[in-house]
Amino acid sequence: MIPFKNRFHGHGSLKYVYTNGKSVRSRLVTLKHTTHPRRKESRIAVVVSKKVIKSAIGRNRIRRRMYEAIRLQIPKIQPSKDLVLIVFSAELLTISHEELTSTVEQLFKDADIYR
Repeated sequence: MIPFKNRFHGHGSLKYVYTNGKSVRSRLVTLKHTTHPRRKESRIAVVVSKKVIKSAIGRNRIRRRMYEAIRLQIPKIQPSKDLVLIVFSAELLTISHEELTSTVEQLFKDADIYR
């Protein structure tokens, strides 16, 4: 799990990223990101829709796997970034951790959010 200071709180802040954020897409995940100048820490959220996988157990497992891959990247992320990863493939349940981590790293590199 990622630290409390790096999480979104409330749906209004997610809505801002959805409307004003830039998108970077991979085969399995879309990253929406924007800069929030008043924040000192970056915030991260993972969204898995019921359309992707029906069971809550599967959605939560995908979310936990994504958060673990992201947690290792948090020290490298620029401060004051808001990131929302939107999952649109149930394949994330079965891929290896190394492949998941490399997918997240590639998204972050493409979005140019590393320090």
